[in-house]
Amino acid sequence: MKRFIKPLLIFGLTLVPVLIFAQEPGLLNLNPLTNSENFSRTLNLLLFLSSIGFIPFFLLSSTCFLRIVIVLSMVRQAIGTQQAPPNMVIVSLALFLSVFVMTPTIQQVNLTAIQPYNEGKLSQMQALELGVKPFKAFMLKHTRDKDLALFLEFSQVKYPENYDQIPVFVLIPAFIISELKTAFQIGFVLFIPFIVIDLIISNILLSLGMFMLSPAMISLPFKILLFVLTDGWNLIIQGLLLSYR
Repeated sequence: MKRFIKPLLIFGLTLVPVLIFAQEPGLLNLNPLTNSENFSRTLNLLLFLSSIGFIPFFLLSSTCFLRIVIVLSMVRQAIGTQQAPPNMVIVSLALFLSVFVMTPTIQQVNLTAIQPYNEGKLSQMQALELGVKPFKAFMLKHTRDKDLALFLEFSQVKYPENYDQIPVFVLIPAFIISELKTAFQIGFVLFIPFIVIDLIISNILLSLGMFMLSPAMISLPFKILLFVLTDGWNLIIQGLLLSYR
């Protein structure tokens, strides 16, 4: 696991051009007030360091985490177990599944960008351009043409000749809404069997004249039993992994 986390962290750091400024002499001058150029460079360094906090946000938005966490949350709502499993468990499972799915992409980034950059064969900007390409290829594979055309139209940029020329600021929102649509489609299918159980239990209670008894309370054990007997977690995780092949 460590060999996957380390390249991911290194790639995140390559998104921030701090190394370029850190290699220049005079940047860390402790008396910037006497030199306006050093003072502005120091402010830029602080801004770049502050932007590191946005790296996890962009990484989660450009990976499979969004679809997985929504589907798992909908499964919990469909069963009606309230806080079981808790949010921490769902997010943890979605995070590790995302690492599992994104491992080939991360390995490609490591081979094409991170290792050559550490060996001094690439500059920081070259490593950045090469490191973004595997993520763009992953997002393009799972982005609908309709969603991509929507943001290309409203961005008022020149239509690219091929997919490699699509800007990242256009690709990421198109990828997000494509993932949202896919996640809701999967969630709709997951809700159907549990709704059928609710309808059957409600009709039985009405026919018995038990109007004061909550159908949700009676149907919950049956929904849990159905989910366990069908090995629901295995089937859902298998379906999510197959959706990214």
